[in-house]
Amino acid sequence: MGGYSLWASFLASLLLMVVFLFGSSQAAGIAVYWGQNVNEGSLADTCASGNYQFVNLAFLTTFGAGQTPALNLAGHCDQASGTCTTLSDQIKGCQNQNIKVLLSLGGSVGSYSLASADDAGQVANYLWNNFLGGQSSSRPLGDAILDGIDFDIEQGTGQYWDDLARALAGFSSQKKVYLSAAPQCPFPDANLGTAIDTGLFDYVWIQFYNNGQCQYADNNAANLLERWSQWTSVQSNQIFLGLPAAPEAARSGGYIPPDALISQVLPTVKSSSKYAGVMIWNKFFDQGYSAAIKGSV
Repeated sequence: MGGYSLWASFLASLLLMVVFLFGSSQAAGIAVYWGQNVNEGSLADTCASGNYQFVNLAFLTTFGAGQTPALNLAGHCDQASGTCTTLSDQIKGCQNQNIKVLLSLGGSVGSYSLASADDAGQVANYLWNNFLGGQSSSRPLGDAILDGIDFDIEQGTGQYWDDLARALAGFSSQKKVYLSAAPQCPFPDANLGTAIDTGLFDYVWIQFYNNGQCQYADNNAANLLERWSQWTSVQSNQIFLGLPAAPEAARSGGYIPPDALISQVLPTVKSSSKYAGVMIWNKFFDQGYSAAIKGSV
């Protein structure tokens, strides 16, 4: 009986270990930005491709400082005329495929800023009621409930984005609000560094492009890998390598051919326990790039 009990105890411990290992790990995936070119195909087709685990709707380009918030989805629909509500069923379709759909704030061009912590709270309330789990009579994307909010903040002083993150995270007691950030690769990021330090961001996809000091160039990944090592210290358990899907997607450089990415970059990047995948800018330029790398991501 003693031997049987010892064996049973061993099996139980082994089972618990397997459950822990598999339960605590998450397969790496690809995130993509959609919404900045009307010729990139529909949101439904994007999700049906099987290439992505996250889709960021780009962008809410106007908000904060008393401005009326405005979506810019580059010809896919027009918020003012109410046609963006047609995306509701497509968003739900993506979510039914276990793809998280987030609204991206900001971008490289836009009219956005936060004037104070109170302003950040007001923006958070707007986002909750109009795109997340709250209620509003004028939800721009219809009754679809987005999974979260992406911060792609590329201008301004960097103030109060941490307050916005805290305010949005506060709604998670009602329904989980996933938060992601897309900082530039110089470390720390001038606009989002303080916000990321809150530890509230579920995903951080770093833009390793359009920044000569920390991007792949001339068949050399040294600068990128050095900066990646710094980024692994941030207060987030899931960080992504952000890349352009084509040379044309990043005018100031950073494109990595798929074979070079797989052989020169991913082996080192994937050695970090925080590595969670690759972010692609953007769907329009992704003419086979994600398909070429997804088996190695």
